[in-house]
Amino acid sequence: MLPVMRFFRSRDRDNARRTTGTPVDRAKALYEAGRYAAAEAEARAVARSRPRSDQYAAVALFIAAISTGAQGRHAESIGMYDQALAAYGRIFGATHGLVLKLRSDRAQQLAALGRYTECEEECAAVAEAADRGAGRDIPLLAVAARNGLVFALNGQGRHQEAETEARKALAAHRAPDRASLVLRLGLARSLNGQGRHEDALTEGQAADELYRGLPESQRHPDRGAVELVLANALLGLRRAPEARRRAAAAHEVCLASFGPDHSRTVEARTLIGRIDDTRP
Repeated sequence: MLPVMRFFRSRDRDNARRTTGTPVDRAKALYEAGRYAAAEAEARAVARSRPRSDQYAAVALFIAAISTGAQGRHAESIGMYDQALAAYGRIFGATHGLVLKLRSDRAQQLAALGRYTECEEECAAVAEAADRGAGRDIPLLAVAARNGLVFALNGQGRHQEAETEARKALAAHRAPDRASLVLRLGLARSLNGQGRHEDALTEGQAADELYRGLPESQRHPDRGAVELVLANALLGLRRAPEARRRAAAAHEVCLASFGPDHSRTVEARTLIGRIDDTRP
């Protein structure tokens, strides 16, 4: 998923002032440091302490939602997103870019639960709405929605469609940032799904280089993702020992970062089992 904290700005006298130095600053910092349980607790406390109509209560609900999902409690995260969406809808209106952003992030929690068709429908709707919108952050919102769409298509085994969507999004978004990273990972997954493991390995290596160039605060949500893509490519190339090392590294970092129930941790654990079952 692609939560973009810069979307959430103050609407007080200084409308351009960001949330830094506000009641949600500590929760935001904890999330960006990968301390998801602490971020959730802090965000929930802020949300409880403020009126329902307060914008910082809405931001706190959003941080609680992404922090809950990062701990692998995906179904609970969807409930938190529903609360955040209701709050943002009251403040900004149902068609505002912030509301669309939350819808996109919520949809990707659906994908984490294997509800790929629902994720596809929601991400396609958000991408279409973003294409009709205007504003500095709208292109990044469209990228986030299309990343969710790529993930959903891959989850349904529609790998050629996923490849097309990923390449289209990458052509429109060339910045070497986290948005490009997750799109490259989605592209690599689609190539693995088509049995094009050499191409997937190449894309995975490019994603690894991009990942290593990101600031540490932007790496946390994608820990283990590169290793998983590379492990699948290596397994497809019958390089099982290398694949297992990558899969084990992915599982170790995902377990430490997100816990045993996170979808990526489960994926890594399943892949290790599959590799072990194929070894003589």
